[in-house]
Amino acid sequence: MKLVIVESPSKAKTIGKYLGQGYRVLASGGHVCDLPEKRLGIDVENHFEPEYVISDDKQRVIANLKSTVKNSQQVFLATDPDREGEAISWHLQNVLSLPDDEIRIEFNEISKKAVLNALTKPRKINRNLVDAQQARRVLDRIVGYKISPVISRKIKKGLSAGRVQSAALRMVVDREREIRAFKPEEYWTLHALFKGKHPFKALFADVDGKKFKIPNKAALDKLLTQIDGKPYIVDEVKRSVQKVMPMPPFTTSTLQQDATTKFSMSAPQVMQIAQQLYEGFEIEGEGHVALVTYIRTDSVRVADDAVWAAKRHIVDKYGAEFYPKFPNKFAVKAQAQDAHEAIRPISLEKDPESLKTKLSRNHYLVYKLIYDRFVASQMAPAQYDTLKVHLNAVGDSHKFGFKVQGRTLKFAGFTAAYADFRSHGNEDDGEESTLLPSLNEGDVLDFKELKYEQKFTKPPQRYTESSLIKAMEENGIGRPSTYASIISVIAKRAYTEKEGKNLKATELGETVCDAIVKYFPDIMDLKFTAKMEKELDDVEEGRKWQDLIEEFYPGFINEVKNAFHDGSVQPKKEEEVSDVRCEKCGAMMVVKEGRYGKFLACPNYPTCKNILSANAEKAGTCPICGKDVLKKHSKSGKLFYGCSGYPSCKFASWDPPAPYLCPKCKSTMIIKKSKGTTKYVCTSCKYEEEK
Repeated sequence: MKLVIVESPSKAKTIGKYLGQGYRVLASGGHVCDLPEKRLGIDVENHFEPEYVISDDKQRVIANLKSTVKNSQQVFLATDPDREGEAISWHLQNVLSLPDDEIRIEFNEISKKAVLNALTKPRKINRNLVDAQQARRVLDRIVGYKISPVISRKIKKGLSAGRVQSAALRMVVDREREIRAFKPEEYWTLHALFKGKHPFKALFADVDGKKFKIPNKAALDKLLTQIDGKPYIVDEVKRSVQKVMPMPPFTTSTLQQDATTKFSMSAPQVMQIAQQLYEGFEIEGEGHVALVTYIRTDSVRVADDAVWAAKRHIVDKYGAEFYPKFPNKFAVKAQAQDAHEAIRPISLEKDPESLKTKLSRNHYLVYKLIYDRFVASQMAPAQYDTLKVHLNAVGDSHKFGFKVQGRTLKFAGFTAAYADFRSHGNEDDGEESTLLPSLNEGDVLDFKELKYEQKFTKPPQRYTESSLIKAMEENGIGRPSTYASIISVIAKRAYTEKEGKNLKATELGETVCDAIVKYFPDIMDLKFTAKMEKELDDVEEGRKWQDLIEEFYPGFINEVKNAFHDGSVQPKKEEEVSDVRCEKCGAMMVVKEGRYGKFLACPNYPTCKNILSANAEKAGTCPICGKDVLKKHSKSGKLFYGCSGYPSCKFASWDPPAPYLCPKCKSTMIIKKSKGTTKYVCTSCKYEEEK
């Protein structure tokens, strides 16, 4: 028997289906070794040699793998085809005492063809890839382990910070401060409306051919006086055919950006769903199937066989005219590693619509997005007939210019497969697509009226998860596999919070950011962080990873020492006193900020430990005492429902409570919703009532 070791049980099940008898496929459950939790675990004096330990939760896994290895003729390590996967294989090789032979196999997709082909091309473990992962792990441990005590001492106990997360936090904080410092400026827009079979409007743009912005009402009134009663004559008509090229297939970054924008999912949610689509899962009538290629990539490259499969699909479904004369090629970004091809469906025969009823809604949406984007990327450009018109209100001594643009679809091209291919533009530009009448230079237009509106310049928008990922990628902060976790970590630490889709820096986040900028300026410098990322990538090309750490460490450790010698601490903000009186001791409660937002605490702590949720959302009536039930969060962040009368009433439930007790056994009933129906279900005797 031959043994294949992968990371996840889902991946093991998918691969096992393709290999059949003669093979056994087991999962390691991810990393089996890591640095110790409660100490640095790095020998600074010995070239930063890391100390790896087997994780407590992996002891049984390793024991099982060792037993299976003894009874196996051959062992293959088939972890993911990236740095993390290579490091997992290296640790497995060490803890399982596997030979330094060609035991590593990799594939970009989990299909029968790819897996069987990989088994014919085993190789040795790539130490450069391992070292690249090891360098990041060691550097991140050093930075996090040394910075966290500093900010805990300077601000408050229990705070922590990391290398890349701190740079991302600075981006959010800087944007927040840009917004606060922004001074809105007044301006006015002016449109001329015209009659006819196809009425249209044109935006005021210039005076005598020079751009003119209307700064205030006085300037508008003067302009209106000059224009009043003047004829409107077409000055210039430009007709052209505009080609719009398809966008490349998804990378990790662009998938997260598009999916978080279109589907209101978080970046970690998108990555979790995409990971499942890559590893495979049970699909009715299909068995255990993987649907997409490897999801951690910064490349837009596509394998040749996938290009030709796309051509056949496009010609068959849409027609030969929808395929370009030559296959589309997309430029690879300068900083891209280009180690794996773009994210695409494994088989175009697995149409999203044919799987719609077999997939969860979110799996269907993400799969369809990947599928449609890939197909569109291989199609011909869309073509539009465009018409740009400039017209003048001809005054006695000046010409007052207006502009309008019309665009009609001439050939759908790739938009036949991917219609929703870009976000909406700024409506104030006056050049939105309009159906225009036939116009020629010199035409006198049938004027209807002028419309004007006061506006103000807007501050920069707060980052969304999508735009922060884009900004991190553009600035070289982090790598495709880390974007989602970076956003998740700074939110979990309560350094950022969400307002709708927007990310906002919390007061704590700004305080932490300022402290790290003060004591560790390089860590918070985006250019330095990007340079460090590039140098870490160089390890993959053969640079010694210890050299990189040794260059960084002396200056950094001096900053740590200086920070501890500096006796200053961040000034504590004066506590905000609420209008709520403590029901236990009568003191006016104060507003505190925790991991899950603001809460009210008794100022007499620890003598009085009473706390209340601030602005807690009511979720029903307590079935025991009749007081309000509030939505709360456990220490781990999980949502639960608790009585506002706590601790007098100790009612709590993971599910929203029904407003009364079970009529049969007088136990608590909870509300369950499924497929449009609502039921009250007893937690003891399982009595049910449909509502």
